[in-house]
Amino acid sequence: PPVVAAIALLLLFELYKETCRMKLSIAALLIGTASAFVAPQHQPQQSATALAMSGVERNPNFAKLAGGYLFPEIGRRRTVYLEKNPEMADRIISLGIGDTTQPIPEHILSGLVGGASKLGTKDGYSGYGAEQGNNELRSKIASVLYNDLIAPDEVFVSDGAKCDIMRVQQMFGSNVVSAVQDPSYPVYVDTSVMMGQTGTQNEETKQYDNIVYMPCTAENGFFPDLASLPRADVVYICSPNNPTGACATREQLEEAVRVCKEKGSILVFDAAYAPFIRTPGVPKSIYEIEGAKDVAIECNSFSKYAGFTGVRLGWTVVPSDLKFSDGTPVRNDFNRVMTTAFNGASNIVQAGGLACLDEEGMKEIDSLIDYYLENAKLLKDAMESIGYKVFGGTDAPYVFVQLPEGKSSWDAFCEILEKAQVVTIPGAGFGPGGEGYLRLSAFASRENVEEACTRLKEAMAK
Repeated sequence: PPVVAAIALLLLFELYKETCRMKLSIAALLIGTASAFVAPQHQPQQSATALAMSGVERNPNFAKLAGGYLFPEIGRRRTVYLEKNPEMADRIISLGIGDTTQPIPEHILSGLVGGASKLGTKDGYSGYGAEQGNNELRSKIASVLYNDLIAPDEVFVSDGAKCDIMRVQQMFGSNVVSAVQDPSYPVYVDTSVMMGQTGTQNEETKQYDNIVYMPCTAENGFFPDLASLPRADVVYICSPNNPTGACATREQLEEAVRVCKEKGSILVFDAAYAPFIRTPGVPKSIYEIEGAKDVAIECNSFSKYAGFTGVRLGWTVVPSDLKFSDGTPVRNDFNRVMTTAFNGASNIVQAGGLACLDEEGMKEIDSLIDYYLENAKLLKDAMESIGYKVFGGTDAPYVFVQLPEGKSSWDAFCEILEKAQVVTIPGAGFGPGGEGYLRLSAFASRENVEEACTRLKEAMAK
């Protein structure tokens, strides 16, 4: 009937209007929601810098570090020079960082290759190893390199001596006073600063508060007079020394052990360049000194032994007799550092380390050392031939050249780079005691060393 039809049409119309209102409401809701994620045009957006900042405070100890670490800074300056003088790229010779250049010898290489090949077999595959190192390698280090003066379980195999210096620092913590040779390898000072052991650097002396700087000069044979210096908890000594090339005598090391015992200090002995010692009677290890196991930790590395600078393998010896003031064995705490923060050296690399210590591997190491020592002799002779006083270069791969009085080592570095395109290391980079010297590294190829000698004699002629 017409009335029913009219009512039906009216209901449909009302339903249509309600549907339209719902669509409009949903649309408005969507627009409003989207606008919440869009910055209003009239409000300035935050800068990219502000957005990238966290709410975490920087470790204040890192703010104490003066400038960049030495060797990256040398690389940075070299890069800047080449950006300005790209045509000189092929002329650059590096006598800077102590990075080996000769190929890994055949027998030692076969150990690395064999170690890698085993991982591809069911019987030879191995996963995680002991954090302290392969037992066979630890035993071989103790017997071949130390003549069983130490026990295998006192050897901790690692990825290098530099890394182990930081692990030693982590073990000692922030409440110790460290003593360092001046000049010295920068890692000892920088890790002390990072660990919070120091105050800030004195602008005049360029030395950090709360570090004992042990003067090492030509006059004292680049070895400190420990008895005359303030007591330190931890004493760092490197022999053969980086950067001076000086080797500590038996008498000097006996005195160091005696003083450390008397003062209750722990001696950390860096022996990374030990295989370069050829002079009879000069100790290659601190444990050749009677009583050293009561006071000394020794760090060492295959880097310079076998060209493992990129392969990465080292070790640290912590004798069982060495104890903290409360009687706790130091070895226990170092073991905790290694087992907590390290998963052990690579299985492949440790296989290479075993090959190094075979009779054939040791002969190959001797040949490599002979090569670099001959390079050192060439550099030393070249500098002496033009009137410079030179230290090191005999039982060490580093030649330490004394500059004319008043000559800045950084100025000399820049002049030699500009005139001769030879990269050296300014002595000031090793601490205030290194100012007035240049360090030359013998770890270049023979061809490059000979060419560098020719250029240096011309550029540095007095």
